[in-house]
Amino acid sequence: MSESLPPRSRGSIGLLEANCTSCMLCARECPDWCIYIDSHKETVPPPAAGGRAKVVHVLDRFAIDFALCMYCGICIEVCPFDALFWSPEFDYASSDVLGLTHERPQLRATMATVRSDL
Repeated sequence: MSESLPPRSRGSIGLLEANCTSCMLCARECPDWCIYIDSHKETVPPPAAGGRAKVVHVLDRFAIDFALCMYCGICIEVCPFDALFWSPEFDYASSDVLGLTHERPQLRATMATVRSDL
């Protein structure tokens, strides 16, 4: 990775899994339909006695197909929970087109290159 990249350059997309609620806004707004999300519902017990149990979506799969992505940034802009970020990581070429679909571990690893002051 080069240190002389312009400040607003767009590389890869990083996923902060702790912030993702599986709301699907990024996948629905993507003009290329290159974001794949799978989740399931779980019931969380109430934090205090007398409370109600809460149903939450648990993320099973989050993948971005960078062979289809046009790097428009709409997914990052529409995410209400700040789960997606631009990363300066741009060197992820693959000799196989299937290698350009990045799953959760790859997207999680990309977060290490995202600026911490964002």
